[in-house]
Amino acid sequence: MSASLVRAAGWFAVAVVFAVGGFVLPEFYVTLLNYIGLYSLVALGLVLLTGASGITSFGQAAFVGIGAYTTAVLSTHAGLSPWLGLAAGLGITLIVSVILGLLTLRLSGHYLPLGTICWSVSLYYIFGNIQAFGGQTGMMGIPPIELFGLTFDTGRRMYFLIWIFTLAALLVSDNVLHSRAGRAMRALKNNAQTAENFGVNGGAMRLWVFVYAALLAGLSGWLYAHLLRFVNPSPFGIAMSIEYLFMAVVGGAGHVWGAVLGSAVITILREFLQDAMPGILGRTGNFEIIFFGALIILLLQINRDRGFGALFDLYKRRPPSPSDHGLPAVARRSGDQPLLSVRGVSRRFGGLVAVDNVSFDVARGRIVALIGPNGAGKSTLFNLVTGLLALDAGEVWSNGSRIDRLRPHQIVGRGLARSYQHVVLVQSASVLENVMFGAYHRTRRGPLAAGLGIGGEEEHLTVTEAERQIRRVGLEKWMNEPAGNLALGQQRLVEIARALCAGPELLLLDEPAAGLRHAEKAELATLLRELRASGTSVLLVEHDMRFVMGVADEIVVLNFGCKLAHGSPTEIRRDPRVLEAYLGGSVK
Repeated sequence: MSASLVRAAGWFAVAVVFAVGGFVLPEFYVTLLNYIGLYSLVALGLVLLTGASGITSFGQAAFVGIGAYTTAVLSTHAGLSPWLGLAAGLGITLIVSVILGLLTLRLSGHYLPLGTICWSVSLYYIFGNIQAFGGQTGMMGIPPIELFGLTFDTGRRMYFLIWIFTLAALLVSDNVLHSRAGRAMRALKNNAQTAENFGVNGGAMRLWVFVYAALLAGLSGWLYAHLLRFVNPSPFGIAMSIEYLFMAVVGGAGHVWGAVLGSAVITILREFLQDAMPGILGRTGNFEIIFFGALIILLLQINRDRGFGALFDLYKRRPPSPSDHGLPAVARRSGDQPLLSVRGVSRRFGGLVAVDNVSFDVARGRIVALIGPNGAGKSTLFNLVTGLLALDAGEVWSNGSRIDRLRPHQIVGRGLARSYQHVVLVQSASVLENVMFGAYHRTRRGPLAAGLGIGGEEEHLTVTEAERQIRRVGLEKWMNEPAGNLALGQQRLVEIARALCAGPELLLLDEPAAGLRHAEKAELATLLRELRASGTSVLLVEHDMRFVMGVADEIVVLNFGCKLAHGSPTEIRRDPRVLEAYLGGSVK
């Protein structure tokens, strides 16, 4: 049986279990599961927002409030259908989340979560101080939901509606996490600059995830309002937002089912502790929050990234099976222009001149090495060429088009892909998943299509392409191994395979031979020659002079940010300026 059929059967079995539970479980457990479902929707958004994308938000309860108050006002004051309340609530949530996302996601570090606290508190006070919302007293008499003549006016009936939406959201989110978009999210969390270099528009992707998480929270608010038939501001404050984060962390923010597990753990523990703590302490109060705080600290110490979600590591979703052929080949441009032309490029960092008026070309089908002492400006020049740093002066052209004014995610589409001086991989992801990310700009399947299961053939093509590049660098034995388990030299080869998956005309390699053994260096040299023969040019930074002299057609020497020499390996080997400044005598 194929992996897709096994997965479909698993989801069907889960749906059947929840459906049967709605008929046979006692009322108390149905009520408990209703709240777990509502909380799971919000925590599920945080799985993508915080767990996958690394964006910490303390404002999700405010979005729950928007969904709840919108349907409450429209159904009680205007007499509109709750379904219109759902549409309006999601629409308002969409608008508000886009505005807040554009403002908040510009922040970084600890300023970002602080920003979410600010608007979360603001929205909470709006809910409690508008008379149409009933002030702190709230709104009562919210009508039940009706569908196909059935009125959802009891907790047991609402159970089915809540879990239909929750299971659907789980399925959609799981599809997104295991798609092109999910790989982009994890890459952004791991290293935003690397993600941008492979075609991810970081700002747009973060905004999409932020809005998606807000819409799930708004959906939860709509269901909450019609379950209780009453709303007031208290469930939509900062304390509840923190609790939603607790749920995501406890369940394991890297797993969609962690949202359900975390919601269940916190909800059941709260019920137990609210009964047990007064007897233990001899007084009433919200003492359960003390226990939750201690639990979070313990989990962060023992299992920081996965919480109880480490249980899900026993099951890993397999990638799609490969196709008969890979992704369509990237069109190669022709012409007399150099593949890369660096013209008078300069970059300063305060009073330090890192790169000073450097010019050189990389022709088609050539291997050009960039060498120089530590601090000569080699990696800085790579970052200038690939858009990670802005030029102070000069120009960079590729295939006759100027690219130094482009964003990093646009430059990869011009045929440039790179590796890094310090290995940048998603360590917990498999070698295959890391390499698949390299094809991001060659594919078009968006998160919505992935969530709905549309256009899955592209994933099969991407798997085929990634497997081909992994075999090309000799790592097929480690294809499904987490990248962090590999030796440093092997991780550098993973980076090269990822860059090759982008289908580049020019491959920029920053110290690719570092950490490789002698035999591995020989294999890498063979690979570079094969790339040159196939029409792919290479620009590499490397300190191993024996390796450089054996593979390079041309060598550019930098010293203190300036171009010292440019010529063939033979010319560089004999240049007295190079010998004095860098090579220290001779190169054999």
